Amino acid sequence: MKRTIRNITLIFVCVMPLLACEDEGPAEKAGMAVDQAAQELKDIISPPGPLEKAGRSMDNALK
Repeated sequence: MKRTIRNITLIFVCVMPLLACEDEGPAEKAGMAVDQAAQELKDIISPPGPLEKAGRSMDNALK
C-alpha cells in the first residue's frame, strides 16, 4: 500500500510541471506589473550598480 502511494506521488510530481500552461492569465500579468512597480520604486530609493544592471540584462535576455 505504501509503495503504491509513493509511486502515485512520484508520478504526480514528475508530470505536474509538464501540465503548467505557458499562457499568462490576467492575475499573472497583474502580479508582474506589481513586481515591476516595486522594483522601480526600489531603484529610485537605491539605484542599482553596474553588476546588478548587467545581471538584470541577462535575466531579461533569458525571458
